[in-house]
Amino acid sequence: MRNGSVGRGATPQSEIMGTNRDGVRARNERLLLTHVHQNGAMAKADIARASGLSAQTVSVIMRNLEADGLLRRGQPVRGRVGQPSVPMGLEPEGAYSIGLKVGRRSLDMVLVDFSGQVRHRIQRTHAYPQPDETIAFAVESYETLLTHLPADRHDRIAGLGIAIPFQLWAWAKPLGAPEKAMGTWRDVDLRRELASRLSCPVILQNDASAACNAELTFGPPDRPREFLHFYVAYFIGGGVVQNGRLLTGRTENAGALGSIPVPSPRGSSKQLIDFASLSGLEARLQAKGQSTASLWSNSEDWDIDRDILADWLDDASWGLAHAIVASVAVTNSGLVLIDGWLPQALRSDLVDATQDKICSVPHIGVDLPEIVAGNVGADARVLGAASLPLSERYFLETQGAPLGE
Repeated sequence: MRNGSVGRGATPQSEIMGTNRDGVRARNERLLLTHVHQNGAMAKADIARASGLSAQTVSVIMRNLEADGLLRRGQPVRGRVGQPSVPMGLEPEGAYSIGLKVGRRSLDMVLVDFSGQVRHRIQRTHAYPQPDETIAFAVESYETLLTHLPADRHDRIAGLGIAIPFQLWAWAKPLGAPEKAMGTWRDVDLRRELASRLSCPVILQNDASAACNAELTFGPPDRPREFLHFYVAYFIGGGVVQNGRLLTGRTENAGALGSIPVPSPRGSSKQLIDFASLSGLEARLQAKGQSTASLWSNSEDWDIDRDILADWLDDASWGLAHAIVASVAVTNSGLVLIDGWLPQALRSDLVDATQDKICSVPHIGVDLPEIVAGNVGADARVLGAASLPLSERYFLETQGAPLGE
C-alpha cells in the first residue's frame, strides 16, 4: 500500500483537513470510498459528478485504490455511445473490522468485511455482564476470528468497535443482578483494557447509538437526513440523526429515548423502557413460569405464548406512540425507524401497532412522522460497533466537497 493513502492506516480526520498534498489526496480518497460505500458500484463519470472532482483526478484515485485492493472492477456497461463504462465497487476482501456488543443478556462478536457482510460470529449468553468475563471473551474471540483470515490479511483489520450500555452499574436492580458484581463496572475502562491486549485500534460507543450508527452506515442512501431511531433490546434505546449525522451530545448519551416519560393507561407515569423493552416481555414470561431462553439465543425462533406476546405488544406500541410524539415535538423529524432484537414479523407488528396508536396521542402543533421498520435488524448494535473502525479509517462522516486536486 502506498505511503500516505487511506489504505496505509488510520489517518485522523484532523490530519487530513490541511492543505498539504498528502492530506488532500487522503481526504479525496476517503471521499470516493464514501460515495461508493453509500451508493454501491459507480462508474468514473458518476463518481466525478457526485464528488465534484475532475474525471482525471477520479481516474488516478480509482487506479490507486484498485492497486491497494480497496476497489474492484465490475462488468463493463455497454450499449451507450463511446467506450463502455466500468463500475467500481468496494472490494470485500480489501478491509475488515471486528465488532463487540456487550448486552445485558449476551455478548456478540463479529468479523465483517469491507462491504459490511458478517464473515464469522461468536455469541455467549449470560445472566448479566461482568468486566472480567467480557474482557476474556473479547480477547479469546478476537484470536479465534483471526484464524478465519489468512495471516497476510491481518493488517487489513481496521480495528475493534465496542457497543456497550453506558453506566452498566446503574442497571443492577432492573437486571436482577448483584449490585456488588455490577458495581465493578465503575472502575473499568473497557476500551483501554482491550486496547492494551489487542493489536488494533479500539473504539467504544453507547450501544443504542451504535445501532443508530449501523442504520446510517448500512441503510439506504436515499433515506432522509433527519430521523429518529428506536432500537428494542433488553432495554429500549434510541438515536437522533440531524443533517445526516448522529447526535451524541455532551456526554455521548444524546438520544436516550428510552428515558422519555410516558403516561400509563393505568394512571401513573413511567419511562419508555418500562413499556417497550424486552425486559418487560421476559418478566411476563417468568411470571407465568415459562422459559425465556429463546429470547436471547437468537432473534427469530421465539417459542413464546401468543397471549403474553400480544399483551407486551400492546404496551410497547402505546409507549412508543407517546415517546415519538414527544420526541418529534423537539426534533421535527419526519421519519421514525423502529428496529431491534426482534423477529421480523414481530417488528412489523410493532410498527403497525405504533402507527395505529399514535393518532390517539395528543399532537396539536406536531406533524406526525412516517413510522417504518429499520433496515438493519437484530444485528444493528454489533454491526454498528464494527462499522466504527471502518468509518474512522476509510470514510468521511459526510459527503463534503473535495479539498482540491
